[in-house]
Amino acid sequence: MTANHGFAATLTAKPGMGDRLVDLLLTGLDEGGPGASEHCVVYLVSRSASDPDVVHVIEGWTSEEDHQRIFAGEAAQAIVARLGELVAKESEYADFVPVRGKAAF
Repeated sequence: MTANHGFAATLTAKPGMGDRLVDLLLTGLDEGGPGASEHCVVYLVSRSASDPDVVHVIEGWTSEEDHQRIFAGEAAQAIVARLGELVAKESEYADFVPVRGKAAF
């Protein structure tokens, strides 16, 4: 499958909560989670090299409609609901249209 819609998000955890934020975001890869969907072709969680409480998420989806549909589901909304207890400020987002690349984990 090809990613035709994507975004990057930067989330800043409350002091000392970076590990918990990463753990929460990685549950998105669990069976039934949004990152496990066949429509999600990239789901990458990373940390800042200089600040362990800053977490980056890059996602690539088959379409914007697929992303919206999956994120309206129960599993994704459960993750979103728990973010509030971990983040210190509003997350920053940048949307993009993937052109070409490689992902191997």
